[in-house]
Amino acid sequence: MSSGSQVQPQSAVQRSKASPTPSSASTGSSDSIQRNRTRPSDRLNPKTIDPFGDHPKAPSAFAAIYAKGGIPCRLVHGSVKHKLQWEHLPETLPFDPLLITLAEGLRETKHPYTFVSKEGFKELLMVKGAEEKTVPLLHRLVPVLKASLAHSDADVFERGLNALVQLSTVAGPSLNDHLKHLLTSLSRRLMDKKFKDEVTNALQKLEQNGGKESLRIIKSKIPTYCSICS
Repeated sequence: MSSGSQVQPQSAVQRSKASPTPSSASTGSSDSIQRNRTRPSDRLNPKTIDPFGDHPKAPSAFAAIYAKGGIPCRLVHGSVKHKLQWEHLPETLPFDPLLITLAEGLRETKHPYTFVSKEGFKELLMVKGAEEKTVPLLHRLVPVLKASLAHSDADVFERGLNALVQLSTVAGPSLNDHLKHLLTSLSRRLMDKKFKDEVTNALQKLEQNGGKESLRIIKSKIPTYCSICS
């Protein structure tokens, strides 16, 4: 036969180009599945997570407790704003360890944990008899709030600051013994123009609720603070 009519055998390189390898086919299939799992809501609200879903990172203590139903309230989504629905009347609930757990949740950065911890802490302190339930827990609450006030996330700091003012309103002068542990973070944020007014207002509330002794403590840590009475 002539050389022009001979059929040359297909080389290994040509065969590899003609058909995909199992690994490439598997990779393509995985990519397709991953794309199908991506939802529009993931892009619109990336910080919202499912507390009951599977996540590669271990959940925080607060997230784990929330997922197991350890927080006796749930988030109710409203058309205008969210609210909490308690399983039992808040005034009937023991503050230990619930109030401390909610305070720990203030360091969360994802929804719904941010809302549940912030609103739950506030609502629990508003119930009748909150003072007698809160004061014995101050030595455990203050270190938790201190961690929020020292947090690098601005939203976490603001939640911690609001919680501190709420705690001061309930505890009154009883908070004075613990105040010095919280003022270093406030002093640092006071130098930031973004937080200056908020921190100043908080210090004024601490002075108002804590009396003359609180003013002495504040001035010892923040000499530039001007009393509301001056």
